[in-house]
Amino acid sequence: MSPEKQAHKNYYLVSLGCAKNSVDSESMSQILNSAGFRAVDRAERADVLIVNTCGFIQPAREESISILQDLAEHRKKNQVLIATGCLPQRNREELLQRVPGLNGILSTRRWMDILNLLDCIRQGDPSPRYDLPLIQTVGTDEHGVLRAAIQGASAYLKIADGCRRPCAFCSIPLIKGTAVSRPPEVIISEAFRLQEKGIKEIILIAQDTTDYGSDLGKKEGLAELLEGITRAASSIPWIRIMYAYPGFVTERLIETIATHPQILPYLDIPLQHADPSVLLRMRRPANMEWVRSTLAKMRNSLPGLAIRSTFIVGYPGETDKEFETLLEFIQEIRFDHLGAFPFSFEPGTTSEPLGDPIPPEVKAERLQRLMTLQEEISLANNQSFIGKSMDVLIEGQDNDISIGRSYRDAPEIDGLVILEGVAATGTFVKARITGAMVHDLTGQLI
Repeated sequence: MSPEKQAHKNYYLVSLGCAKNSVDSESMSQILNSAGFRAVDRAERADVLIVNTCGFIQPAREESISILQDLAEHRKKNQVLIATGCLPQRNREELLQRVPGLNGILSTRRWMDILNLLDCIRQGDPSPRYDLPLIQTVGTDEHGVLRAAIQGASAYLKIADGCRRPCAFCSIPLIKGTAVSRPPEVIISEAFRLQEKGIKEIILIAQDTTDYGSDLGKKEGLAELLEGITRAASSIPWIRIMYAYPGFVTERLIETIATHPQILPYLDIPLQHADPSVLLRMRRPANMEWVRSTLAKMRNSLPGLAIRSTFIVGYPGETDKEFETLLEFIQEIRFDHLGAFPFSFEPGTTSEPLGDPIPPEVKAERLQRLMTLQEEISLANNQSFIGKSMDVLIEGQDNDISIGRSYRDAPEIDGLVILEGVAATGTFVKARITGAMVHDLTGQLI
């Protein structure tokens, strides 16, 4: 690299959105670091400004644009500003219009081209440089980087990208393209590398983990992958599965979880609704008897199973009766953790012709009712652990208090276990649970 280019070696990277985006951001950082760049924690100290955007729903898009606009407004003369991730993939023209002075745009699946894009920008052409290939499966050449985002003693490990499900409300296939599974041998080797780094928890992520391997001709791809990971990384205590798709939690997958103590009895299965008519309008699996029987089978095979789900309220056409069906289902199943969101109208999705007819105040009222019900359920579930002992992964301390998570809690989205006393970060401790709140547990070190 020329002396002139050597002078531009600091970068400031903002990562927005989900854990899958965090993995892509970390992968870009690895490529930049290997080329001699250095990450800095303040934008004014950087030569290169990168925002890995989220474009899933309108509030996320507005947050991404707001951050880009702020960086563009305050940047110095020689700073380069690049937008990467989901937003430029879907809203390039709007992005260029609302963020004047943007130097480069990088596709959500071309994070590995960050150095090439920078080289093009440095050639001096003032017009923005684009890297937005249209090939659906683009982005499998990963340059040997570890496709994981490490947070303390936990690591998100991406096993696939894209999605082939037909959900009417979702823009992910429009942004990411079809599902592309990463080679199992690469993922398994990465799990071993994470073990060597001292990681205590691997969290498998994809748009749909249960679809892993379908494009590789595998019918039980996720179960086979889990078996390989448990062999290669036998010292990692916790392996957690996120983003399972209804109808694709197979008997073999249940058996694999049940026979490998490393794989946590924790299932994240976004169901989105419980009324078959709404689910059909969503183009989602609508066989609720399958859901009930599968959850019952899992609870029977996996004692102490913690279940998380996600639901949408106010989907176009949702009647009062259909919403009541959803509430009754939540009361029946008694999820350990639950996220709920009002319907967000997304142009370009197959739900677009349905419009957004339900008033915001009705959505808000339904959301409040649902979450109030779930808070009662969550509190009762948590209270059932009082007096019991649990393994807790410690994530930090504050004023003689240790904060961690049990197997029931995924990072960032679920609850915490707050313990009296100080324990080392990144270690497992035994704790006796002494109290319960809606989301969190309290206890004492044993």
